[in-house]
Amino acid sequence: MSGTEGLSVVRPELLQIAEAVARDKSIEQDIVIEAMEEAIQSAAKKKYGQELEVKAEIDKKSGEIKISRVLLVVEKIENSSQEILLEQGKYISSTAKIGDYIYDPLPPIDFGRVAAQTAKQVITQKVKEADKERQYIEFKDKKGQIINGVVKRVEYGNVFLDLGKAEAYMRKDETISREIFRPGDRTRAFITDVKKDLNGPQIFVSRTSNDFMASLFSQEVPEIYDGIITINSVARDPGSRAKIAVFSNDKTIDPVGACVGMRGSRVQAIVNELQGEKIDIIPWSDDPAAFIVNTLSPAEVTKVVLDEENRKVEVVVPDDQLSLAIGRKGQNVRLASHVSKWEISIVTEAAESERRQQELKKETQSLIDALVIDEVIAHLLVSEGFKSIEAVAYVPIEELKSIEGFDENLAEELKERAVSYINEKDDEFEKERKNLGVNDDLKNIDGLDPEMLVLLGKNGIKTKDNLGDLSSDELLDILGEKFDSPEDADKIIMKAREDWFN
Repeated sequence: MSGTEGLSVVRPELLQIAEAVARDKSIEQDIVIEAMEEAIQSAAKKKYGQELEVKAEIDKKSGEIKISRVLLVVEKIENSSQEILLEQGKYISSTAKIGDYIYDPLPPIDFGRVAAQTAKQVITQKVKEADKERQYIEFKDKKGQIINGVVKRVEYGNVFLDLGKAEAYMRKDETISREIFRPGDRTRAFITDVKKDLNGPQIFVSRTSNDFMASLFSQEVPEIYDGIITINSVARDPGSRAKIAVFSNDKTIDPVGACVGMRGSRVQAIVNELQGEKIDIIPWSDDPAAFIVNTLSPAEVTKVVLDEENRKVEVVVPDDQLSLAIGRKGQNVRLASHVSKWEISIVTEAAESERRQQELKKETQSLIDALVIDEVIAHLLVSEGFKSIEAVAYVPIEELKSIEGFDENLAEELKERAVSYINEKDDEFEKERKNLGVNDDLKNIDGLDPEMLVLLGKNGIKTKDNLGDLSSDELLDILGEKFDSPEDADKIIMKAREDWFN
């Protein structure tokens, strides 16, 4: 690129104006000067022709203004407004060569009323854009923090907050139900997101967010701010009730006591901020059963049965504790499920006892029918954990003999009857499989027993390809009760697909 010195005019007051505008809008002075240069270029185009490519430069030390026409050096001119032949370009810049841009000086312009207005518009627009970008950068870094704002207006329950240099938006569903906002009210909220927009940064805030409560505790409890106490999870029914699980990294500090504060001063400050929202502060435990019991406080729990694979838990409570454990409209158990991240179902001791009696009766009758034994022997088997025919058939004979009142002869007889029963059933299933047209190659897939093959056949799954086409969920719908875990279904489907990859 080549160039030459252009005609110029010194306007030192421009630098003073740029400095004042930059200071007033809290933006870089270079941005204001750049806006001024664009304004001068625009004014110059109005005077010398819009088809020209014009460049204006303001010296940042002296305020000197240079205006030039930008020309591309070419072998053949196609656009006379923006191109120049090499021979002519040599007169402007002696070092010019094909492909260079050179600057042909233009006379300084006298800013008339129209030109000055244009310049003002360009500068104003540039400054606005810079101000919006500065606001975006500033509030983008504040995402995940609590801000203070003044209610500017309320539209259909949606609240607009004046943050001083920007405006925040809080949707109706992000406000606490009992809250009434009026213009001029001061409030705090949590910044959930900041997005760029043509009209400036869009700042979204919330008072119902779980993170809002967590941040309030961090402000009120120094131990949380310092990292001595950590918040493991939060669950809220905004404005009504919340549960927060806390853990102390220092065994000498009680996390619940620290969060409550002297005479409840710390937690009360948060309750007041949240319009009287009741807060249960729960000690977190790495023992799921113990933690779940804590989450259901103040209800008493007598028994917890965990299904760790599906993260489900059955909680047994005394009959008179059922309503307390569930809470009004299911609030307590719902919040407990959210804060523990376990699906909790609650039953009473009476209901559990009745269910266990029914299960016991069913298991006992199943053994009576299959093994042709009396009720006493069946009860003994079930009480010792032998609740299925398979358990009796495949357990070592020594375990059967160890049951009180059982001798070797009885144990062997029971085991033989169980094996015989299973074999008879398998033969029946095998005949039914063939009648259904289920291919023999499915028999070779580990994990599928004769009964499963019949169930597959009844659902139209008769070949390996049919089985391989299923999703895990589809196979679980058919054979769910036959699997110990969802992973078993995945393994069988992959076995069925092996031939696809060979």
